[in-house]
Parts: sequence; C-alpha cells; structure tokens
Amino acid sequence: MNAITTLSRYAGVLAAVLMAVTGAMLTYEVIARYFFIKPTIWAAELSQLCLIWGCMLAMPYVLSLQRHITVNAVTALLPKGAQRVCAALALVLVILFSVIVAYWGWTIFWDSFERGRTTGSILNLPIAITEFAIPFGFGLLALQAGVELARLRDPEASFGGATHE
Repeated sequence: MNAITTLSRYAGVLAAVLMAVTGAMLTYEVIARYFFIKPTIWAAELSQLCLIWGCMLAMPYVLSLQRHITVNAVTALLPKGAQRVCAALALVLVILFSVIVAYWGWTIFWDSFERGRTTGSILNLPIAITEFAIPFGFGLLALQAGVELARLRDPEASFGGATHE
C-alpha cells in the first residue's frame, strides 16, 4: 500500500467520524428543539460543515476500496482486456474531472480566504474552512485514481464493478 492510499484510508476513517459526529449533533438538536424548546445556534451549521468534509474525505477512500457506483451490465460481458481498457478510461475521466474541480475549488477557496468571507450566520465561521474541502477532497481523489490506474497494470487487478454483491 502506498502513501496516497494510506492517506485515503485515514481520510475515510476521519470521514466516518465526521458522519457520526454529524448524527450526534443533529440528534442533540432535535431533542433540544422539540423536547426542551431550546434550539442550538451551532448544530445546523457545524453539521453541514462535517457533512461536506465527510463526503469529500470519503471519496478517495471509497475509490481505494473500488466501491463507487458502477454500471457494468455491458462491460462485464467484455473480455478481461476490454474491461481493463474501460476501467482505465473511467479512471482517466475521474482524474480529469477531479483536477478541474480541485482547480476551480481552490480558486474559490483562495478568494474567500483572502477576502475573509464568513458564513453570515450566528457563528459567523470563515467560509474558507468549508470551501477548502472541495480542492482537498477532489485533489486526493485524483491522486487515488492515479494509484488505481497504475494498479490496473497488474494482471490480477480487479476492475471494481464486477465483484459487487
């Protein structure tokens, strides 16, 4: 396992923690709001922050596990060589898309960071904290897709979609 895949796995663990924290915050908010008539000022905004970061961090980890949604009704019928070509093409497209999103996500993040934009809510958090999730997550996804593309050279490589339950 290389450094990028290791980083993707740690990102996946952090994503799971963020999702659990989100669930706890929203559960607390529901209880506080509906049972005690004391809504919080922080739960909605922090849970959105955790959800965005959790989703962005989970993408490369899920790719490393080959668990992204795939439609393989046609490709599963192809010979192994053609399946390998289709998997490689899909990974190249993931890399291209991820690099484009990471680039534009970075420009949006940097603009907000330089201008000191905030959420405008009661917490008034810097919006750059949330926006940085996009270039980070998609950048790591592009790197992980590169690793998966390199793994396709192995004759025993799995192509992902054909092994689902």
